[in-house]
Amino acid sequence: MGAAAIFARYALGGAGPLAVAASRLAIATLALVAIASFRRGPSTAPSPRARRLLLMAGLALATHFATWIGSLDYTSVAVSTLLVATTPLWTAAYDALAHRRSLKPAALAAYAGGALGLYLVAGLDRTPAPYAGHEWLGALLALVGAFAFAVYLVLVREARPGLGTRTIVTHTYGWATVALVIAAGVARQAPPAPSDAVAWGGILAMAVVSQLIGHTAINASLRWFSPSVISFANLLEPVFAAVLALALFHEAIPLVAVAGGAVILGSVLLVLRTEPILESD
Repeated sequence: MGAAAIFARYALGGAGPLAVAASRLAIATLALVAIASFRRGPSTAPSPRARRLLLMAGLALATHFATWIGSLDYTSVAVSTLLVATTPLWTAAYDALAHRRSLKPAALAAYAGGALGLYLVAGLDRTPAPYAGHEWLGALLALVGAFAFAVYLVLVREARPGLGTRTIVTHTYGWATVALVIAAGVARQAPPAPSDAVAWGGILAMAVVSQLIGHTAINASLRWFSPSVISFANLLEPVFAAVLALALFHEAIPLVAVAGGAVILGSVLLVLRTEPILESD
């Protein structure tokens, strides 16, 4: 998943963010449907309540991809992936509010540190052209993407009991595809030209590597771990993405962004240390 932003950068060279996100999810959904046609077996159909939750989760996933991929038009790979990795802060905040769990002093300190890190990354960062001048817009889109993914994880956790991973991702990826195709049509964003091998290569890599393997594995792990703990894996994503962006696109990372990123990742890690490892039944 650390390479997802790299794949997206290539894809954005041939289409807008909504079209890229829609194409990514459409390919992944078609692959799941094809797999299901060859691997028929006993499965539990979602209840009406679970169907509603999976529909809402699909809409949250569509929002996540639309805003996060869109943020790459306004800021660097390093900043975008760093901010979208703040999902654990939002899942922990939800659990504290919804389940009336008191936040430990360490968690409160983490939120304060996260705010400071965000200011260092987005407020003081001066990302080189062509993204200069839009740092806050890119940061905002990435943060919305992080929040939307937190909503997705929480909804899938609520819908999961009795359902298999393939059932969950087929429903959520499918609804996300429908939402993104409609959004791309309204925004008049067409997919890349058939001859644009670079853009389609990026989309295909996102669909297979980042979506079918990466995101499906995250959905599967919700059977055993809480959303906040699962998000721990995302802490390595900004590191991999920043290194790859530096090597492939020569996107240098300003020192102030490095400092802010370290504060944000430290804050996320602090929150995760206050979370239970296993999800209670």
